[in-house]
Amino acid sequence: MALPLYDNQPTRRAPLVTYLLIAINVVVFLLSPMAGAVWTEDTQARKCEQVTFTYEYGAVPKELTTNDQQPLPGDVLAECHRRPYQKSPWLSALTSMFLHANWLHLLGNMVYLFVFGQATEDRLGRWPYLLFYLVCGYVAAYGFAITYPDSAVPLIGASGAIAGVLGSHLIMYPRSKTIALVLSILPFRLPAWVVLGQFFIFQWLAVASQVATEKQSGTAYVAHIFGFVAGLGFGLLSRHSRAGRRAAALAGWR
Repeated sequence: MALPLYDNQPTRRAPLVTYLLIAINVVVFLLSPMAGAVWTEDTQARKCEQVTFTYEYGAVPKELTTNDQQPLPGDVLAECHRRPYQKSPWLSALTSMFLHANWLHLLGNMVYLFVFGQATEDRLGRWPYLLFYLVCGYVAAYGFAITYPDSAVPLIGASGAIAGVLGSHLIMYPRSKTIALVLSILPFRLPAWVVLGQFFIFQWLAVASQVATEKQSGTAYVAHIFGFVAGLGFGLLSRHSRAGRRAAALAGWR
């Protein structure tokens, strides 16, 4: 795996939406039960708070496909005695995009968003970029739910939306160069398509392994693939639209 550190694609303005998304994700994590700094020790109360928090604000596939709130699992109710709550499944697909399981989960996602989100925001514009980001997150969440319609395990993380950013970057900036740590140790200057291509291939191989072993991983690789493909589609539309505007501008000079 190659961990990106820097992308050389120049931008014309500060990527305020990308910075805002990173800030919101960090603040939400710090205020959530998932942040270890909130607790002094790993207690049963902490575990209960984390589990019930993800069920309340995470995207549960069975809830998304039925649009109906599901009861908490019996073992969770027996151990945690969670207070009743009301939940809108379609809204949980949004809130789940800003939740992370731990510091590594958060850091990994924010690094990818910081490196590749800036150029994508610059190309699309701030508000269209924000809409694009959220749509990719919804596509990822519902794509995962359609694939595993009976799953009652909450889906959390910005990975699906960020995978959309990666897919769009691959199409819009295929010649950009990225400084990346290969094997998390050696820095190399690689074409962006190598870094982003290996991300997609890794997700695909992980899904194939799950199918072969008939086991579902704790990582939602299928959601990543749906988000990435959605980003590819947006990237193609953006390139087509830009090419059309360029052709129209050239025609105007004739």
